[in-house]
Amino acid sequence: MPEVGLDFPRAWVEFPDPADPDGVVFRADLTWLTSRWQCIFGRGCSGIYAERPDDGCCTLGAHFSDRQDERRVRAAARELDESTWQHAAAAGPKRTRTVQTDEDGARKTRVVDGACIFLNRSGFPGGPGCALHALALRTGRDIVETKPDVCWQLPIRRSYRTAERPDGSSYLEVSIGEYDRRGWGPGGHDLDWYCSGDPGAHGAARPVYISARPELQALMGQPAYAVLADLAAAHLRGPRLAEHPATRAARRAARRRG
Repeated sequence: MPEVGLDFPRAWVEFPDPADPDGVVFRADLTWLTSRWQCIFGRGCSGIYAERPDDGCCTLGAHFSDRQDERRVRAAARELDESTWQHAAAAGPKRTRTVQTDEDGARKTRVVDGACIFLNRSGFPGGPGCALHALALRTGRDIVETKPDVCWQLPIRRSYRTAERPDGSSYLEVSIGEYDRRGWGPGGHDLDWYCSGDPGAHGAARPVYISARPELQALMGQPAYAVLADLAAAHLRGPRLAEHPATRAARRAARRRG
């Protein structure tokens, strides 16, 4: 099935941040957060570039959000060896060769042989996929502790804006929603495939707000996530006025199959 369009009805909910009710308001896309999206790397993922279908979205490398993000990833890399990380040798014994700068001077994970240095390629004896993701699974940690921020967040997008009230006061609006093609900037429209709008990636047993609980808690804080979880559960109990069309298409396809 083809990807769904980018524009369709969405149900949004707003609520003050329990940790800062006077200064922060969360705006959450319940259509996305109650969808049945799941990562299908190695299970039908076509990759963002047709010529590298086994890379998933790891072809370009990952930009670091800040120095703390970079230090955390480098510390995780020091826990990997040649048996669990295909490109450990390229990173150097102290893992100092894991970073490069782009044309704008921003720091990102190094690209080796056409993809992120942390991506174990198909056929690697230690297993394909992100070595940092596998480290988290192997050690019983959440991926937010080992992977670059942009990687564990995708395809959830957090954005900010200052909103003005009619009385002249203002607050910080924090939006939590779908990181669709537009989130990549103008180049997102040129990707050969993208998962968030593909019905083939919407067969999860649990909705995103549950399956991505650690990520959402890291993005919002525990008190705000608790409010979100209650609102999302109530949304699912009510009429499906704004269900994600990829989730709807996947459910209909499953019904036709059996």
